[in-house]
Amino acid sequence: MSDAGLSDAANAEQHGVAIKTIRRWRRLYQRRGVVRGQTHLAPPCPRCDGADLDKAAYAELLGWYLGDGHISEGRRGVFNLHIYNDQKYVEDNQRLKELMERVKPGSRPHTRLVPGAVITTVSWKHMPCLFPQHGPGRKHDRKIILRPWQQEIVSAHPGPFLRGLFHSDGCRVSNWATRVVAGEKKRYEYGRWQFTNHSDDIRNLCTATLDLVGIPWRQSSWKTISVSRREAVAALDALIGPKT
Repeated sequence: MSDAGLSDAANAEQHGVAIKTIRRWRRLYQRRGVVRGQTHLAPPCPRCDGADLDKAAYAELLGWYLGDGHISEGRRGVFNLHIYNDQKYVEDNQRLKELMERVKPGSRPHTRLVPGAVITTVSWKHMPCLFPQHGPGRKHDRKIILRPWQQEIVSAHPGPFLRGLFHSDGCRVSNWATRVVAGEKKRYEYGRWQFTNHSDDIRNLCTATLDLVGIPWRQSSWKTISVSRREAVAALDALIGPKT
């Protein structure tokens, strides 16, 4: 109707649209020649369509998903991948958006704040294709087994996968111990990485990948995997970097 000469005010009143919106549409479509309607096309799926996949980014995002992520189904068959992370880790939260953009090219991940945490979300109809571990209920209440193609990616990119796991559901802590040296008690501090998850399957994926890169570990509680030896901590530091 605007093309036919109807004034902005009459057009807005007739259709119940704000006059500023009518003016914005005219600026886009009439003056700038922007094509009307939905022009965004989702990228092809690596599983369904054989599209390229950034495997290192996927391995890390898979680790984040297994640690502190979940997938929800939205409208029109679109699935949303949500990753929760402490808001104090600013660089990790920015990295999450970059990982999502690398796994789904052209995507626009968004964030929202909840008390103490940032939720980073990206949407795609093909999320269940890339994360077949998605299912009803909590991850620790169901079997979590990697598909052969996923295991190939993790085996080729163990560092990014471990980074996703430890940066989501892990922490680096400082422990201390005392020894008597030459009759004097001395205190020694040492670092330790811990990965805590209620799922036996996810903990097994963590330990299997640590074995793959030759980093010794031990199970310090029923739900916690610890990397405590000095040389092991140094190796894991170099592999996954600090949480920031």
